[in-house]
Amino acid sequence: MAPPQRRALIAEAARQAILRDGLRNTGLREIARQAQTSVGTVTYHFAGIHEIFAEAAVLEMDSFYTPLVEAADAETNAVPALLLLVDPLFDGSEESLRHWRFWSDYWSESARFPDLPAEEYGRLNLWRSACERTIRRGIGDGTFRADADPRSVAVKTSAYVDGISTQLSLGAPGLDHNLARAWVRQFLQCELGAAFEAG
Repeated sequence: MAPPQRRALIAEAARQAILRDGLRNTGLREIARQAQTSVGTVTYHFAGIHEIFAEAAVLEMDSFYTPLVEAADAETNAVPALLLLVDPLFDGSEESLRHWRFWSDYWSESARFPDLPAEEYGRLNLWRSACERTIRRGIGDGTFRADADPRSVAVKTSAYVDGISTQLSLGAPGLDHNLARAWVRQFLQCELGAAFEAG
């Protein structure tokens, strides 16, 4: 197997292990076992565990968000396009719960590495970039408020979604996926001045 293929296989194995066991319970031995290779092969292809986690996070982002981004980009109306990005995040499925646990664990782990490379952070930015792009499109066609700042609203939406999802993954009392979805819609309506009906 060529080195890039082996590296990708190891990163995918790490992603699967983290989704199953959590990031804190995933070490080099488990990643090697999941990839059906040796620890030496894993350390040959990656400088350290954080580099593996970073690659696994990019794979998880691509797997989870790419279908949402493609659907939003194909929708011509900015309101349903934005909802195609946000509503599936709170669908109550086991897949989304595992994703949010992965994401929360990854950012906690990244806090131990304060010099997160800009390139790495950028690769994890697929959803927020799509959100900004959709908002910009809605401002351009008059659907959203003309004075809304697309980048600022996208960043705030991302932060709001991350906060709610963290609470959901922790089982916060009184919070469920329907309420989370309604809160995000209310937030978007306040920020963008368009009607996002409760659903």
